[in-house]
Amino acid sequence: MPPGAAFTVGRSGDLVLDDNSELDPALAEFSDVDGIWFLRNTGTQTSLSVADGEGRFHSQVPPGCRIPVVFGHTAVVFRAGPTTYEIGVYVAAPIYSAPASAVADRDRHAGRESLGEIVLTLSQRQLIVALVEPLLRSESAGLGDIPTSARAAARLGWTLTRFNRKLDNVCDKLDRHGVPGLRGGVGAYATNRRIRLVEFAVAARLVTRMDLRLLDLADPVGDGALS
Repeated sequence: MPPGAAFTVGRSGDLVLDDNSELDPALAEFSDVDGIWFLRNTGTQTSLSVADGEGRFHSQVPPGCRIPVVFGHTAVVFRAGPTTYEIGVYVAAPIYSAPASAVADRDRHAGRESLGEIVLTLSQRQLIVALVEPLLRSESAGLGDIPTSARAAARLGWTLTRFNRKLDNVCDKLDRHGVPGLRGGVGAYATNRRIRLVEFAVAARLVTRMDLRLLDLADPVGDGALS
C-alpha cells in the first residue's frame, strides 16, 4: 500500500469479515504514519487482543486507541457475539526482530514451556488446553464454546477443587507478567477470567493444536508442587 494509505476491517470496508450483526461496520484501521504502520481500534465496544507471532508481546487495544505494528507477524484476535475472529498481519520489513536467544526461550524442557519470562508447568499447560480445546479443534468455535470449569476438570480427570487451584496459579502467574483482565481487584479474580485467559492463549499462541495431546498425559512427578 502507498504511504499515507489506510486499510479498514469490519462488517464493511476493505476487508469484509462477514455479516455478523454484532460486528462493528468499521472495527479496525491500518494506516501508514510517517513510514510506520499503526492499528487503530475504530469500533465502539470491542477490544482487540494483539500479540506478536512468537507470543512474547501482548496488548489490549480498546476502542479509540491505536498501537504501532512493529513485528514481522502480528495476530489480532477479537470476538463479536459468540464468534471469535483472528487476523494475521505480516510486515515485510518489521521494525522489531527478536534476538535468537528470545526465540529459543520457547523451547520445551522437562515438561515446561517458556514464554519470554513465563514458565508454565505441564499441568498448567494442560489446564489451558482444556479451556481452549473447542477453538483448537474447530475454526467455527467461539468463546461461547469455552467449557465451564467443571467440564474442563472432568476432561482432565481432575477434581473441581484441583482445577480451580491450578487456574488460580495460572492467572496469578500471567497477571504478574502484565496480562490484563485476570483480576477484578486486589485479592480478587475477574469473573470472566476463563474467557480472558482463552483470549490471551489464542492471541499469544500459548497453545496450539499440537498441544491437544497433553490432555491425555499424566502429571510428571513433582509438577503439583511447582504449579
